[in-house]
Amino acid sequence: MQLGTIDRGDDRPPYRQIAAQLRDAIDRGELRAGDRLPSEAELTRHYSVARMTARQAIQELRTEGLVVAEHGRGVFVRLPAPVRRLASDRFARKHREAGQAAFLAEAEKAGVRAQVDQIEVSTAPPAPDVRERLRLDDGDSVLVRSRRYLADDRPIEVAVSYLPAEIAEGTPIAEANPGPGGIYARLEDAGHTLDHFVEEVTARMPTGDERRRLELPDGVPVLVVVRTAFDTTGRPVEVCDTVKAAPAYVLEYEVPAR
Repeated sequence: MQLGTIDRGDDRPPYRQIAAQLRDAIDRGELRAGDRLPSEAELTRHYSVARMTARQAIQELRTEGLVVAEHGRGVFVRLPAPVRRLASDRFARKHREAGQAAFLAEAEKAGVRAQVDQIEVSTAPPAPDVRERLRLDDGDSVLVRSRRYLADDRPIEVAVSYLPAEIAEGTPIAEANPGPGGIYARLEDAGHTLDHFVEEVTARMPTGDERRRLELPDGVPVLVVVRTAFDTTGRPVEVCDTVKAAPAYVLEYEVPAR
């Protein structure tokens, strides 16, 4: 790439100008995913600035999640996460009847290879917000299913489902692999025909544990989707708390105009 110059009349400090030039090079495709950025020493020489100024410029891009540092190798343009468009019909019965859970159905549509790991199943008292969403009484327990999802070997989502223990215990839902169609198919097998879902979507920065499990660089936010599933009687039968790597997803909702 062709490096520019520092404009001493610009109100922006030099490190922000350098960061802007590098950012523009990434946006234009002069620096592509996996390319190495000029080193601190190279930036220092070219722009005639202090090494700390060059370091601040690179740190600016790291904070934005555009680049990642690899120890002993340099700083590289971050590889894009596999983008998965989450359509409104991802929980449609047709997918369950075809033996596909929602993640597998979406992965197939996106042309990526889906994997699930870090599966943990336990029974525990629900947190107050889960108890309220599931309309449970004091003393009721929930079956907890925690897992991580990967697309083409890259982790993009962690999820925890909470189901009333009296519904889920003693069924395949309590197994690591609940079988074709996932836990929603097993709920319907147990007589809880699903009627609708309610989702709440927010965004925030990840916790340290989430950043580690999703292998996120500094500065990359997450989407938090809390979904409640209701059966045809109006009973809430599952709450799923999902944390998604924001760059890996486009959320798509079809809203009837009536």
